[in-house]
Amino acid sequence: MVNEQAQPVLEIWGGNSLKGEVTISGAKNSALVLMAGSLLCPEDCRLRNVPDLVDINKMSQILTALGVKLTKNGHTLDIDARDINPTKAPYDIVSKLRASFFAIGALLARFGNVRIPLPGGCAIGARPVDLHVRGLQAMGAQVIIESGIVHANVTGSDRRLQGANIYLDYPSVGATETLLMAATLAKGETVIENAAQEPEIVDLANFCIAMGAKISGAGTNKIIISGVERLHSVDYRVIPDRIEAGTFLVAGAITQSEISIFPVIPEHLIPVIAKLKAIGCQVIAEDSDRLRLIPGALKATDIETLPYPGFPTDMQAQFMALLSVSEGYSVISETVFENRLRHVAELQRMGADIRLKGHHAMINGVPFLSGAPVMATDLRASAALVLAGLAAQGKTIVRGLHHLDRGYENIESKLVKLGANIKRV
Repeated sequence: MVNEQAQPVLEIWGGNSLKGEVTISGAKNSALVLMAGSLLCPEDCRLRNVPDLVDINKMSQILTALGVKLTKNGHTLDIDARDINPTKAPYDIVSKLRASFFAIGALLARFGNVRIPLPGGCAIGARPVDLHVRGLQAMGAQVIIESGIVHANVTGSDRRLQGANIYLDYPSVGATETLLMAATLAKGETVIENAAQEPEIVDLANFCIAMGAKISGAGTNKIIISGVERLHSVDYRVIPDRIEAGTFLVAGAITQSEISIFPVIPEHLIPVIAKLKAIGCQVIAEDSDRLRLIPGALKATDIETLPYPGFPTDMQAQFMALLSVSEGYSVISETVFENRLRHVAELQRMGADIRLKGHHAMINGVPFLSGAPVMATDLRASAALVLAGLAAQGKTIVRGLHHLDRGYENIESKLVKLGANIKRV
């Protein structure tokens, strides 16, 4: 049993206005998949701007167990995947980190044989791996799942996957990433239709292209990959984290504070910026990679989460905290993950007026929230509770910080620098 007394908590005294600039870390979801993508390359790879997060450390442990040599220096990660065993992924770590499963595409493409446990991660709903498996089978892999382990291999003298035309029933980010990696070393051309269009997919494609892969169409719903025999070493910088950037913009809005964020890629934040403007804030581009939020009177709006370029499910909880104190009646519809409204009960504890009906949350804005002890239920829920605590009257105690530390690098020290009264105890 976990000893709750020994677990750290965040104590937040709300009501402080914030001011200054936040440095946005490298994108968690990009860095994780680029680490998996490095397995394609039998030469040294260097990744820059890698955030220091629990999930990154877990992925590092998985790569090390496979035989990869890792050297970390600040936010730079040197990766040597020359001598690895594609069947050594450890069950206890893979089962806790969903992104680690994406290594199946890279390992199968390079070695023709892989053994990897089924994935885990946040308990936010069904994220089956059948799209990954069907795509790999279309490319000639034999796949057997037994006792929670996926065994995949390619027969034939050269053990290479074959190019294929693959249509995804749903634009799954994970399946698109797995199959894109698998196709880089396959014989012939692979076409992925109804592909996910997230910026992290584009980052993975650019990373592979920098290693010598031939890929076009990343960022659209049709990606074409012409397989090559081998990839070469690369020195690559991870994109900034659009979800961390969005979270800090909401922090400015909910505390009625003017703050800047840097570095960012503004195009990655179009749906988030549009909703902040609808709620009453201004978001101004100060230069190509810096945004400033100017707060305004908060008013209700409706949000529906959708695959990119729609409104991101990873920003839904943070906006629910914001709409809880926005005047009027808002509806949030969560269409991506069915279990992603468990933070509602915790926001209600703080005085939010929210009713749930299926995957819809009806929010009637209240003048203020009140500090309370709350429990994070997943990564983005934890960020929403921190934001609610910043705006609330009195003291909020947030438990379940292992969720927060999976995806936000030094969030409390960044907030303290802006003037928040927050500390980890």
